[in-house]
Amino acid sequence: MDDAALSLGLTRGMTVTHAQSLVPDLTVLDADPAKDADALVRLGHWCTMYSPLVTPDPPDGIFIDVAGSAHLFQGEGALIEDLLHRLRRADISAKAAIADTPGCAWGVSRYGSGGIVSPGRASEAIASLPVAALRLAQSVVSSLHEVGIERVAQLASKPRASLRLRFGADVLLRFDQALGSVTEALTSLVPPEVPQRELKFAEPIGDPEDLKRVISKLCELLCPELERRGVGARRLDLVFMRVDNLAQAVRIGLSRPYREPVHLSKLLAERLVLVDPGFGIESAALTASWIEALTERQTIGRHIAAEGSDVDVGQLVDTLAVRLGQDSVYRCVPVESGLPERAVKRVPALDPAHGAAWPKHLPRPARLFSPPEKIIAIAELPDRPPRQFTWRHQRLRVIRADGPERIHGEWWISEGETNLTRDYYRVETADGARYWLFRDAPAERGGSWYLHGVGEA
Repeated sequence: MDDAALSLGLTRGMTVTHAQSLVPDLTVLDADPAKDADALVRLGHWCTMYSPLVTPDPPDGIFIDVAGSAHLFQGEGALIEDLLHRLRRADISAKAAIADTPGCAWGVSRYGSGGIVSPGRASEAIASLPVAALRLAQSVVSSLHEVGIERVAQLASKPRASLRLRFGADVLLRFDQALGSVTEALTSLVPPEVPQRELKFAEPIGDPEDLKRVISKLCELLCPELERRGVGARRLDLVFMRVDNLAQAVRIGLSRPYREPVHLSKLLAERLVLVDPGFGIESAALTASWIEALTERQTIGRHIAAEGSDVDVGQLVDTLAVRLGQDSVYRCVPVESGLPERAVKRVPALDPAHGAAWPKHLPRPARLFSPPEKIIAIAELPDRPPRQFTWRHQRLRVIRADGPERIHGEWWISEGETNLTRDYYRVETADGARYWLFRDAPAERGGSWYLHGVGEA
């Protein structure tokens, strides 16, 4: 039920006659469960952009196992925010929760406030929720209410034998699944028409070296299919199925399309630290969940080459991104802005150049502080560079200076910058160090001094 229906007093499960008595002009449409189920599956396939392990939960839920892919979205919080933002743009109302177990996430998303449940805090997260948060049938929920059991925490204080005898085994099963005492296996969707290869083993394996050999074999099987289609992989999903029917998944992203087995297998092997083989792994599947056209011949980065030659450093970038994180590998490009802290931005390491450059007549220090650090400066004359300044409890005497360079605020961005004025000075101290200082207002307006950069300027 949406907010408009709820505000009229309508609830799920209400008879049509009762609903029409509350809203006489109510329009009634026949439900089409088959189309609803198809729509949920389509939405599930769309959710594979966040993880290879996606399971529809009819009639209105989807499980997404993000344990091996959250790092690609800069963490679980950013992943949830991006997911809900995209759904809102598609006019889909949704709540999301991340927890150690599917049962806990299900309950918190539907009967709680959503968000992220800290590891090991599942019992606290669901204790105050109604018993319906355990995915119990309505008849079982009604029976529990009749004896005064309305919250999940009340179940923990009751004898398990009597609960099983009176209300059935599902009560204890769902309770244990939510707390993680009993594992819950979910059957994941397989995206249609995507390149995929799978291996099944006669005996369970778990040794890291065996898993590396499996990864190499899967890459050798998948890459010819990518070449046949004329595409390269931008994202790979590796799923290991354990003997207890639990899936262990890892995901890697690539800076550009690739289909070289050696490179791909090395990147996937880096993520094996996230895989818990348990009592053994009985099958493995590798899927290229994001592909792009690739027709040119790929070259191996040489890192040292003749001037003017085209060096491919994509493999180096991918290796660093897997080890350090996607947001730790980048390059800086110029931005058309007068304020120094806005004149540069981070872009992906292999983002194409756009021809912009910093003005050569405006020297800048090698290192900028963000935000600028306040200092105490003494100047002999107004609008002149300081003769000495104190920075980080160290008094420094200025022997040479150049400036001022006046920079005004960008009034077209914010009205608060209409009167912003900075006077920058390049100074050299007695010990030979060079600094970039500025006063945020002319002397007659009592401006304060700041240190913005250090190094050659």
